[in-house]
Amino acid sequence: MHTLPYIDGSSQTGLLEEFLAPRRCMREPINEIFHAAELLDRAVDAHLRQDRKTAEQLFREADMPKIRAWTESLWGGKRENPEQWRYHRWREIQGIGKPEPKVYDRMPTKKQRLEIIARDGYNCRFCGIPVIPFEIRKAITTAYPDSAYWRSQKNLDQHAAFQCLWLQFDHILPHCWGGKSVPDNIVITCAPCNYGRGNWRLEEVGLIDPRERPVYRTSWDGLIRFTM
Repeated sequence: MHTLPYIDGSSQTGLLEEFLAPRRCMREPINEIFHAAELLDRAVDAHLRQDRKTAEQLFREADMPKIRAWTESLWGGKRENPEQWRYHRWREIQGIGKPEPKVYDRMPTKKQRLEIIARDGYNCRFCGIPVIPFEIRKAITTAYPDSAYWRSQKNLDQHAAFQCLWLQFDHILPHCWGGKSVPDNIVITCAPCNYGRGNWRLEEVGLIDPRERPVYRTSWDGLIRFTM
């Protein structure tokens, strides 16, 4: 039987059904994420006007500690994030079997990636936050290494907003379970939703299949105009 740990150290089951109810994402986005996306959007506009000073300032403002904390709560270490269980909500599923051999290509082809982006746009199919393609982030961090930094593979060496809004091609049935790298099994997500779920199947963390919901369309363009 599952039990819920609480701050007072007791073990209760009263809210178990609600806690394990189907949900759209592992953790609802915080307002700072959308504010940071707006700042990044304005920074790119300033760059295109050749106003580097304003762009630098806006990139720095978007690097918010609250966003880093939100991201770390999903993919960070458990020791540093003791409340992580509240968002992962893993449960054992009887009869789910074992992972299948990894027999398919790990990532979709370039043509397939373009097809997936054309279908999903530039918002996470789970939590809905704006996302930015790797190539665009790399171009921006190269042009603004001090304010839009991405210095290494360590989380703390990466700009909080660019890290959170990092576009991913996420397998609905994880690759390690035999999930194919084809558009029907892949959706656009943010990095926290992708890496937070990891190799768990949707059933194991109580997530609703995002393919069952309409695609969330917005005017967000993934900042691709930066390189145009």
